[in-house]
Amino acid sequence: MLCARFNSRSNSLPKVLCVCRCLSSLRQASTPPATMPSQKTFLIKKKLGKKMKQNRPIPHWIRMRTDNTIRYNAKRRHWRRTKLGL
Repeated sequence: MLCARFNSRSNSLPKVLCVCRCLSSLRQASTPPATMPSQKTFLIKKKLGKKMKQNRPIPHWIRMRTDNTIRYNAKRRHWRRTKLGL
């Protein structure tokens, strides 16, 4: 950090300026870059809706029908680990 270099005895940089620089550097580091616009196109919204519907566990009656050979949805996706790439 910038503030760590200047001790209280040195008069080369005022404390107010030092605090402002530290806060501005923290603010820049914490804001993620905007990758998706807030106004989605209809095509993107349609694809996201379809992926939301697909991302669910299999129904229990399918386990019963297949004698538990199909136990889980192999294409299940976690929102943070696997991205769609749209």
